[in-house]
Amino acid sequence: MTETTQRSFPKPEFTGAEAGLRTFPGSTSRSYNYFTPRKLRATVYEDVTLDVQPDPERHLTQGWIYGFADGPGGYPQEWTALKSSDWHQFLDPNEEWEQTIYRNNSNVVRQISLNLANAKKAHAYRAWAPAWTQFIERHLGAWMHAEHGLGMHVFLSEQRSAPTNMINNAIAVNSAHKLRFAQDLALYNLDLSESDLPFDGKAHKAAWQQEPVWQPVRENVERLTAIRDWAESLFAANIVFEQLVGALFRSHLVMQVAARNGDYVTPTLVGAGEHDYDRDLRYTRVLYRMLVADDVHAAHNRDVLNGWLAAWVPVSVRAAHELQPIWSQIPEKAVTFAESWHAATGSFRTVLEELGLDEPKELTP
Repeated sequence: MTETTQRSFPKPEFTGAEAGLRTFPGSTSRSYNYFTPRKLRATVYEDVTLDVQPDPERHLTQGWIYGFADGPGGYPQEWTALKSSDWHQFLDPNEEWEQTIYRNNSNVVRQISLNLANAKKAHAYRAWAPAWTQFIERHLGAWMHAEHGLGMHVFLSEQRSAPTNMINNAIAVNSAHKLRFAQDLALYNLDLSESDLPFDGKAHKAAWQQEPVWQPVRENVERLTAIRDWAESLFAANIVFEQLVGALFRSHLVMQVAARNGDYVTPTLVGAGEHDYDRDLRYTRVLYRMLVADDVHAAHNRDVLNGWLAAWVPVSVRAAHELQPIWSQIPEKAVTFAESWHAATGSFRTVLEELGLDEPKELTP
């Protein structure tokens, strides 16, 4: 009798899925979350942002399911020198997500468009002195390039690299702010070129590329685009450059002197950019405050941040001081460079104190 050969097949073992066996927030509810909301109920921001981006430390027991050709998978934490016990602790205080980006930016664009239309209708530019017109066409126009460089080549590249969706989302909004503000300045330049003013709409390009006062600012922005570490890039841009150069020019110069020179249009435009930066600084401070308060890595993170301050503060201080001559080009001066610099460094010191970082020697008169 010939024995029948029997083939063996692996037998399936039916076990409860790991997620199904766990007790998690809302596991007994028909509408549940895989996270603990900060308040009693989850906000829309938390619902659409938390855990959208996968992370093996939270969900994927098999590791990353995709990776890059040179080895790292997903969103490597090694893409920054800073460390966190839990990157997912960060939540954007502005609670920005897709809908808010479009809604907030459309409101700003609507406000600016209405302001420019009213200015054109009322012939508001006729009150400008020739020196102020030249200041707007050269220097405010030159600042457009700084905003575009930050939005397109600094924040846009950062927003893919952070290890959580919450951080990447906040940085993406930051990029959108910068690009929209640069566009606002470009459209303003075009509007003025088509007005009855003797306005050179191409002067901004020559100022940005050739005028000595703008070359250190241009160098600062271009050097920011070359940073590989996403957290260093964000820190050097939002904490250092924006405080010592951006706010110095926008808030402590243009916003202070425009009305004195008969210009009530430019402050509305620049004020929108300053409002954007206030929101962007808010999330940035929350992020780095989390890192310097980390239970395990606080000391390491402070050392890294102090090293970044030592590298980037001298660059931005030089850029700021090389801009000093444009303060003397304004016909009606409401503020001196020393006063503007004092206000900018005062705000910068407040941020450093909040983060427990050392004050750089370059800030000392």
